[in-house]
Amino acid sequence: MTKYLISFPSRAMVVSQDELPTVAAEARAVVAEAKAAGVYVFGGGIHEQVDPVLVSADGTISTQIYSGSHLDGGFTVLELPTREEAVEWARKIAVACRCAQELREFMYDPAS
Repeated sequence: MTKYLISFPSRAMVVSQDELPTVAAEARAVVAEAKAAGVYVFGGGIHEQVDPVLVSADGTISTQIYSGSHLDGGFTVLELPTREEAVEWARKIAVACRCAQELREFMYDPAS
């Protein structure tokens, strides 16, 4: 089976503070559904108050990350037999989160 990344940037989720508890509950319900279906691998949100660092091959750490690199928002990794099923799960997450989701396919890695 193939692993898929379903994600959105923070700026895409535009909901009021009043809506946030409902959105969170609906998103957790989709995650629970994915877990019950046995397709959930991992998910979460990027902690945006913690600055990223770049760790070089020699172990040095720099706050200067790759030019143009930007990662925020939320993501879910699912393992599914078809892209069509991945699209359906992305749709469910989009409905729950009230914003469009990006869908990416991981390359096959026989060691994973």
